[in-house]
Amino acid sequence: MSEPKKLFIKTYGCQMNVYDSERMAEALGGQGYVETQSADDADMILLNTCHIREKAAEKVYSELGRFKGLKAEKPDLKIGVAGCVAQAEGEEIMRRQPLVDLVVGPQSYHRLPEMEAKTRQGAKALDTDFPEEDKFERLKSRPKAKRGPTAFLTVQEGCDKFCAFCVVPYTRGAEVSRPVDRILTEARDLVERGVREITLLGQNVNAYHGAGPMGDMTLAQLIWQLDKIDGLERIRFTTSHPNDMGDDLIEAHGTCDKLMPYLHLPVQSGSDRILKRMNRSHTAESYLRLIERIRAARPDILMSGDFIVGFPEESEADFQATLDLVEEVTYGYAYSFKYSTRPGTPAAERPQIDPAEADDRLRRLQALITRDQRSVQNSMVGREVKVLFEKPGRLPGQMGGKSEYLHAVHVDDANVEVGDLRRVRIVDSAANSLRGVLA
Repeated sequence: MSEPKKLFIKTYGCQMNVYDSERMAEALGGQGYVETQSADDADMILLNTCHIREKAAEKVYSELGRFKGLKAEKPDLKIGVAGCVAQAEGEEIMRRQPLVDLVVGPQSYHRLPEMEAKTRQGAKALDTDFPEEDKFERLKSRPKAKRGPTAFLTVQEGCDKFCAFCVVPYTRGAEVSRPVDRILTEARDLVERGVREITLLGQNVNAYHGAGPMGDMTLAQLIWQLDKIDGLERIRFTTSHPNDMGDDLIEAHGTCDKLMPYLHLPVQSGSDRILKRMNRSHTAESYLRLIERIRAARPDILMSGDFIVGFPEESEADFQATLDLVEEVTYGYAYSFKYSTRPGTPAAERPQIDPAEADDRLRRLQALITRDQRSVQNSMVGREVKVLFEKPGRLPGQMGGKSEYLHAVHVDDANVEVGDLRRVRIVDSAANSLRGVLA
């Protein structure tokens, strides 16, 4: 019996890339590959790339350069680039880095087995199409290995919003929602394998409109279907757009016990002028009123957001409007970035602001976000939360997991096991986590 081939996947970026990497590993599992944690002993290396961060493509080329020596030592080693940089760069990757054998876009990774076979015959393989067939359906058979207590599940891909700074519509394509029955089948399979919490993924997840038995269903209707699955204890979803927070989804946050009190709802800026330039199609005021409605439905909900500072033409007054919005919302988490150009997007062609000024604004915004994050986290001390334990902590006898509010929580108790869902009283707040005792 021949030795299994070893596959090393390095995943960049968002949770959807994590999910995609799992599915790529499954696709190549049928070709005799097993995953390894080291590139040095791999027979195939796959970089699953993200195009959101600054100079993403250059970082991929830099990473590929590190494999030159390994490729020289192991001529049969196959190296592939997947994900959004693969979609954006295509043949350019192979031209600039000849050691690459395979380039596959995020909508084509179900074709990996055929592409891998082509590389074994000495040919290069490139596929950055947007195929008509359902890649998820092509990969519906999965090994029944035991899973950890949490899992991602992609329900929607692509985006039709065309924000001026974003490449997603070009790398992931138009909005597509998976049918309800296929999502439920995959969710039940995950639960049978030990999963207790599922995070529904989509570039614009709350625009979900998948086909159901009585016509297209909303994300809220999908959540209520998932709520019926025995053994599934928790449901989350990300990432949302303010314009797609329907009434039924807001109501679900107040009435569905399995839907966790945490919502990531990016706003990007507090300035209406900049929001319009971003093509966000909402205002700061409409966003704030939406937050009010969500909190009326679920008063204890923890809000998370995204911000871009230094967007082309942003003035100090525009930036102050962002600070004002952050002050009013009080985010439990927020992610902030300095604007960086993405070739081919409208904002890339506009006058850019001074980088030093953008750096200063980012520092000021992050100081405010950190203050609020620590305040929200400190307010948890003395409260009881339910923690789903995911893995051992750094210290002997310590276990770590996540609360309903997505806070990292650690307890020192030998009676806790991975997968346990236990009530915990919070006794201390550290920089990025909470410490508790079993209640």
